[in-house]
Amino acid sequence: MTEIRDLYLDVAQAAAELLAAPEVAAAWDEPSALAQLSVRGLAGHLAAQVFFIPSMLADPVPVEPVVGLDEYYARAAWIGTDLDTEFNQSIRAGGEKVAGEGPEQLAARTAACIADLRKTLSFEPDRPVRRPNWSGYSVSLDTFVASRMLELIVHSDDLAHSVGVPTPQFPAEAVQTVVDVLTRIALRRHGQTAVLRALSRSERAPASISAL
Repeated sequence: MTEIRDLYLDVAQAAAELLAAPEVAAAWDEPSALAQLSVRGLAGHLAAQVFFIPSMLADPVPVEPVVGLDEYYARAAWIGTDLDTEFNQSIRAGGEKVAGEGPEQLAARTAACIADLRKTLSFEPDRPVRRPNWSGYSVSLDTFVASRMLELIVHSDDLAHSVGVPTPQFPAEAVQTVVDVLTRIALRRHGQTAVLRALSRSERAPASISAL
């Protein structure tokens, strides 16, 4: 198994344990820390980052050209968009749908999916995969795994903050990988001067260098 897949599975395990926390079930119908998204919708979106992997691997190998991780995010038209765009509405609706079974069942299904992936993911070749809404491109399995690891880490923090529990502690290598990706996205969005100042000169830093 590649290192990125090992890291992904460890991050996913931490996310699954967060989903099983009683504080998540207690706040299930409350608003989350993210605008227009409930705790259950956020929990569903978090769990979907695990469910995507076996779902994509069950699809035929795509024939679209393969792009790398940086190009994948460069093509992500949703980055920085308004909450009311069709894409963002579909994300919220999708999270609600995934969470429809309830907190205990969602946590159990997530844990079971991770257990299955621990048995199967190492045997998968680094083949192309794609989501149905992507237009004209695919990514390698390991690239997609890395992107889902980013989603799991970012949204685990969102969910933990939403329900008042500590953010899970992830493997240092996983966080370093995600921070590296976020930094490259931020550089593309805001430029090198803004990012350099945010990281080194608080007195001249811009209000935000948010990657997403």
